Amino acid sequence: MQVILDYIRGILINSFELLMDMSPYLVLGFLFAGILREFISPDQVARHLGKSSFGSVLKAALFGIPLPLCSCGVIPPTMALRKAGASRGAVLSFLIATPTSGVDSIAATYSLLGWPFAIYRVFASFVAAIFSGITANALDRSRDDERREEDQDSTMQSKTDIVSRSKRVLHYAFIELLSDIGKWLVIGILIGGLITFILPDDFFGGTLQPGLLTIAIMVLISVPIYVCATGSIPIAAALMMKGLNPGAAFVFLLAGPATNSVTITVISKFLGKRTTIIYLVTLILSSIGLGLLLDVLWAHSGFGFSMQHHHQHQLLPVWLEWTSAILLLTLLIFTAVRHYLEKTKTNKALSESETHSTLIVPNMTCHNCVTHVQKAVEGVAGVENVRVDLKTKRVDVHYTDAASLAQISTAIVAAGYEVESSQAKKNAKAGMPNAPMN
Repeated sequence: MQVILDYIRGILINSFELLMDMSPYLVLGFLFAGILREFISPDQVARHLGKSSFGSVLKAALFGIPLPLCSCGVIPPTMALRKAGASRGAVLSFLIATPTSGVDSIAATYSLLGWPFAIYRVFASFVAAIFSGITANALDRSRDDERREEDQDSTMQSKTDIVSRSKRVLHYAFIELLSDIGKWLVIGILIGGLITFILPDDFFGGTLQPGLLTIAIMVLISVPIYVCATGSIPIAAALMMKGLNPGAAFVFLLAGPATNSVTITVISKFLGKRTTIIYLVTLILSSIGLGLLLDVLWAHSGFGFSMQHHHQHQLLPVWLEWTSAILLLTLLIFTAVRHYLEKTKTNKALSESETHSTLIVPNMTCHNCVTHVQKAVEGVAGVENVRVDLKTKRVDVHYTDAASLAQISTAIVAAGYEVESSQAKKNAKAGMPNAPMN
């Protein structure tokens, strides 16, 4: 029993040290993300990407790099770009650049891996996005010459007083965004603490040697799984501490956040199999090439890697690290409690309702997906209460006669997700025909 307690204590201590290293930069990154969200709307971005050209691919990458969206959260704005007339190349460029960087993850990368790694991460995200975009424009131009739909500019940012805008900045930065990635950030830090405590130094140095094979293995592991760009950083840092070469660790930071099974499914449905193949092949080739390049640069640059070395040479005072870490922990607990109370309130409202319908959204994989699905359903006139459960993939909806199940399903599909009714699922298991939804 004492051994187990010692292990838990050691893991928690190492995890908290990781949090202290990251927290000042995370707080700054979250704040900047809130400013971006308030002053740069998705509609403003979409208006610049309407042509099938290198310029639109370049703009998409530049717009996407600072935006704090995960590989699932980037799906709805990506679909909005496509519907607004953006080329396939611009869409893929935005789809890769956005989830692989973000101001919060760039700051966190610097905090744990140092400025050379942070700079290379931004450079690599940009290169991978451009490569994928220009390849798609060259090989998959079908239907990209269609006329762009008129932009009605119905969602312009409201220009209110500075106090209101500041509140919206803080609410998005430290409530909405932190709620979206908080779970994955905590998981990443705990895994990083576990790796740091459990594995001996130079663990990977004696097993996985730098080279193409190791990088290829990391690509195969990273592509299908969901990993948050920020939450993946402490894991990569811990792996490097145990001897994994920088190129292989970098592949995990690039290919992991750039895609997952849900993103692949949605892209295949909305852009076609050909574009999906281009997307995956260019991402894999970019990850391997950029990983190998990083190993070469690292070997000839004289940069060593040691989290302790980086920590000793940073200029931030200890009190600032402690304050930032405690602030982040407080906000994480607050957002978790807030989410629980809102879920309880919604459950109570649904239980008091006389009737409600249930839909299954099988390709929800993260809390960002939950947020987008819930907002899509709430936007349907006549919907009174919505409860979205990520674990069971259920969307319980109570609505008046002003809404229909078909309208609700259409709203979810328009947000980039698949829909099936719970009754249809039961019928499928029983081998019975499904009645159409109405």
